[in-house]
Order: sequence, then structure tokens, then C-alpha cells
Amino acid sequence: MAATGLNHSDGAKKGEMAAVVDRNIEALVARRQVEEQEKRREDRIADAITRFTGSMRFVYLHVVVFGSWILINTGWMPFIHPFDPSFVILAMAASVEAIFLSTFVLISQNRMQAISDKRAELSLHISLLAEHEVTRIITLVTAVAERMGIEESQNPELKELAKDVAPEQVLDRMEQVGGPASGKNLSEREVKTEKGGENHEPS
Repeated sequence: MAATGLNHSDGAKKGEMAAVVDRNIEALVARRQVEEQEKRREDRIADAITRFTGSMRFVYLHVVVFGSWILINTGWMPFIHPFDPSFVILAMAASVEAIFLSTFVLISQNRMQAISDKRAELSLHISLLAEHEVTRIITLVTAVAERMGIEESQNPELKELAKDVAPEQVLDRMEQVGGPASGKNLSEREVKTEKGGENHEPS
């Protein structure tokens, strides 16, 4: 009976986790649909052109058009009179096309970058919230351990971990160490520990 209860409990936990995952997925999909609906017509056109230019159909189309253009104007098709023997028109058309295509790609990239920035800010907010929650959990568990007389509750590192982390202090510390380019980034916990160590007064 105990084993059966344990299996049911495990199944409930798995079902609960699946429900949370499904809820998150549905929320993300709904948000993405809202963002698609709120896009301007110009953005829709730019995205459609960008998707087409990034496909193999675009490559095949240019192979056919440019190949035919070159064959006609080099005299390989005698039944068609050459209309651009110097390929000046072809070069001009390709240059104009490249200008417009690069502009459309930049428009799509700028919009995607704006969306990416929003998601990065959301991720940072969730990380800071999780940090605050973990700090409170450490404080609560430490208090319980002290009440129960557990020796590990006297570990001085717990007092440092129980302090909140200010994001601006983390960024300042990263810049002091050498910045992102140096590859010496510190985690929030490391900054918290070092900050606590600096403020610790020897007895």
C-alpha cells in the first residue's frame, strides 16, 4: 500500500510538472501570436521578403534569371538578340536589388533585436526574483537549523548567502575584474560572498 501511494504521489508530481510546462508553453505561444498581430504592415512585408530571400527558392530563381541573362547576352542563344552585351544593366539591377534586400534584412533584424531585448529583461527580472526567493529560503532554513541545534547552521558562509544582491553592484564588480571581454565574470553568489568578506570584522 505504501509503494502504491508513493507511485500515485510520483505520478501526481509528474502530472503537475507537465501542467506547469504546458501552461508556460501556452503563455509563450499566446504572447507570440499577439506580437504577430500587432506588427505593422511594413514589418510584415519586410519579414516576408526576408524569409523569401533566405530560402533556396530565391537561389534557384536567381540561377535561372542570371543564367539566362548571361547566356542570352553572350550569344549562346542565337535565336534571341542580346540586349545587354556589356552587362551594365545586369550589374545595376543586382546592385539595386542588394541595397533593398539589405534594408529589408536590417528592418527584420532590428525588430527581432527589440524582441530579444524584452525577453532578456524578462529573464533578468525572473533571475533576480529567484535570487531573492532563494535568499529568503536560506534565511528560513538556517533559522530552523539553529532551533534544532544542527551544527551546519553555524557555517559563516550561510550568513553571506542570506544577503540580497544588488544588480548594480554585480555589474560594477564585473567591470572591476575586467569586464565581459576578459572572461572573468563573477556570479551573483561570488559577489555576495566577497562583499560579505570585505565587511567582516575580525574578532
